[in-house]
Amino acid sequence: MVEQDEDVIFYLTLYNESSEMPPMPEGVEEAILRGLYLFHPGAPTGADRVQLLGSGSIMREVLRAQTLLAERGVAADVWSAPSYHQLRLDALACEREQRLTGRGPEPYVTRCLADLDAPVVAASDSMKAVPDLIARWVPHEFVSLGTDGFGLSDTREARLSRCEVDAEHIAIAALAALHRSGKIDRKAVDEAIEAFEISWKIDR
Repeated sequence: MVEQDEDVIFYLTLYNESSEMPPMPEGVEEAILRGLYLFHPGAPTGADRVQLLGSGSIMREVLRAQTLLAERGVAADVWSAPSYHQLRLDALACEREQRLTGRGPEPYVTRCLADLDAPVVAASDSMKAVPDLIARWVPHEFVSLGTDGFGLSDTREARLSRCEVDAEHIAIAALAALHRSGKIDRKAVDEAIEAFEISWKIDR
């Protein structure tokens, strides 16, 4: 930053747990820098489909949600979103170019998701406000999940469940989004809620 006189900021996120890091898929270097890439596609067929976004340690829950949804006949594509901030900067730059010149490209995040015709659920270990940074450029039903609130839990699993960002809640959010989009009956959502033993009542 100093030697090359670059106006940039680098940061590292540290977690207090061990997590196996999967190998980087081939050919995604540029997409990583842009903030979003397809990490683990779902089944190639299936009438009902959703897009799941995750990053960092929450990715394990997103991948587990992919499995839970597959068991219920829903194909879920898993995307890694290493930088919602970078996606927002790109989208704002595209908007500026369109505003000032009357032309310009679609935001990168819009181009990634536009042709998929599927609800998008973004789960984060940060507050919901972080994935919400890209909400207005996602061209489909969009749901953000995050760890808002206080950390009043004795284990990480309990915290994820309390903040409703564990695999079960991610799967429920995806099913509910499919219902709101008119793709599945509410019964499928209710059956999953019962199977996962999730209560709508907030434990204060």
